[in-house]
Amino acid sequence: MWKPDRSNESIFTNWYFSIDKTLFGLVLLMIFIAMIMAISSGSAMFVRTMNMRHSIEWYEFFIRMIPYYVIGIATLFGVSMVGRNTVMKLAWADLVVCFVLLLGTVAFPHLMNNSHRWLIIPGLPRIMPSDLMKPGFVIISAWFISKMQSIYGKDMFELKRTLYQIKTWSWLWYLIPFAIVLGIQFWHPDFGTMALYLATFCIMLVVGGLPKRWIATIIGCGIGLGALGIMILPHVRARTLALFGAVDPHSQIGIALRAIRNGGVFGAGDKADIVEHLPMAESDFVLSVVAENFGAIAACGLILLLLFVVARLLKQSRCARNDFVSNAVAGTAAMFGVQSCINLASTLRLMPAKGMTLPFISHGGSSLVAYCLLFGMILALIREDKWE
Repeated sequence: MWKPDRSNESIFTNWYFSIDKTLFGLVLLMIFIAMIMAISSGSAMFVRTMNMRHSIEWYEFFIRMIPYYVIGIATLFGVSMVGRNTVMKLAWADLVVCFVLLLGTVAFPHLMNNSHRWLIIPGLPRIMPSDLMKPGFVIISAWFISKMQSIYGKDMFELKRTLYQIKTWSWLWYLIPFAIVLGIQFWHPDFGTMALYLATFCIMLVVGGLPKRWIATIIGCGIGLGALGIMILPHVRARTLALFGAVDPHSQIGIALRAIRNGGVFGAGDKADIVEHLPMAESDFVLSVVAENFGAIAACGLILLLLFVVARLLKQSRCARNDFVSNAVAGTAAMFGVQSCINLASTLRLMPAKGMTLPFISHGGSSLVAYCLLFGMILALIREDKWE
């Protein structure tokens, strides 16, 4: 097998010998699994719509995703080769542009599935700004926390110095725009994404040394926002109450659970027909597609793969020499891990359905490209940190 000559100081050679090959390979493996799931989900959608006027072919999902696979893999590879300064420029550009697009969802609301989280721009695919903002959010949050650590040290969470006073470096500069983002997500409503951002932020603060008494306060605020949503939004209240009642076999959750049971240990093969009746199987309930078509062993293998990615990120976070890199990698582990848990828990009826994709695996172009950009940035930071 051909390998680059280490004596050749080309950009590619330096990249090859310094990249985290394990993490890079895991991302490519998840994208490959996503391609298989796009074909399986498309086949189920074909059966479900074959007698309808607007039926789709079995390969439709895969064809739709090909441009995103190409863009995602190119982004992953290209961004992983750049330096830290370029990563920061990309992160700021992503954060600012997506923040403006997020404001656009308020100025030009488009209701879809009881939420205004999508932005429709003529001539372009529909955009979910909260999805595309994830890379910039993680990287800039890590940079801000590490900067506060370098200035204030252990006193970075002292309220009088860093919160109430408007200084060059103050928590106000972070918390005000972050509160606006959470407020827009609450208005959409998109509680799953709001919980994801809040949980990621909390985990990054804990890594940065947040006192335990403030952890309970933040968790309490999150629970309070969730309770408020249940009280004022009928569909959120209905989903939450349904979690504590009997399973409706004709509901999305009921069909998803039946599909998982029908798959057995090794998959249902030609008898994998329950998922054909499951709306959003290609995105929100992709675990059901895996379980019914390929069995419980494959589903457990997928879960272990996701856990392995999180474990690899946490290992790299602990080994990082630079606080900023450590915070960024830990934030990525939090974002990826929490979103995976929300998707899997929703499918298994451990929490109300949130309409959130499984990172890399589910059908969804904006989610795939966003995570490819985020992991490309992280691979670049890890690579540069290794040779400092």
